[in-house]
Amino acid sequence: MLEAINLSKNYDGSDALVNLNLSVAPGEIFCLLGQNGAGKTTTINLFLGLIRPTSGSALINGQEVKPGSDTNQWIAYIPEVVELYSNMTGLENLDFFSRLAGFKYSQTELAELLQKAGLAQGDHLKKLSSYSKGMRQKVGIAIALSKNALAILMDEPTSGLDPKATDEFTSICKELADEGKAIFMATHDIFNAVNVGTRIGIMKEGKLVHSSDTNNISANELQALYLKTI
Repeated sequence: MLEAINLSKNYDGSDALVNLNLSVAPGEIFCLLGQNGAGKTTTINLFLGLIRPTSGSALINGQEVKPGSDTNQWIAYIPEVVELYSNMTGLENLDFFSRLAGFKYSQTELAELLQKAGLAQGDHLKKLSSYSKGMRQKVGIAIALSKNALAILMDEPTSGLDPKATDEFTSICKELADEGKAIFMATHDIFNAVNVGTRIGIMKEGKLVHSSDTNNISANELQALYLKTI
């Protein structure tokens, strides 16, 4: 569903990404670890089409991401901080952003999407100004679901979440993967990456220097490898 082929990005002579090759199949959760500046967000921005590669290709559902392509129809993006309208309710935000994407849902369908994303029914009609970060993330997931996205890109989605909210978020991600969604997550959270991911990669200075299935590595082993790598 997601594929990078010799994907590179250079800014004024500085390499942000160097010959990245990776793929994420439907039902997989690929967690990408690395320090700030390692190339994680650059990778996401290339898949989103926000920047153009210096060389190589980013493909979504077999189609190259480039100007004029319609690859955004297959993807959704959940950033570290989900930007929503604080003066609107969770349900109103979902209605607004789903309409922007070209979808029109009934109030019942919107409520079902929020519940599927893990937001308690009693919170649907509360203003976003009263939401915790974890609750905002759930609205972001509902927006992704409303787009019928085949792939979901996430940038540090558990940053700032308490353990309970992180556990809830992890469960939702696993449910989405079970439904065949391809999930690509940039994160610093080693232990959650092992818990939620099916595969893990480590980036350093724009290069993917390690990749493995989570079945083949423990959190402690990954931490030791990560510290040794960086």
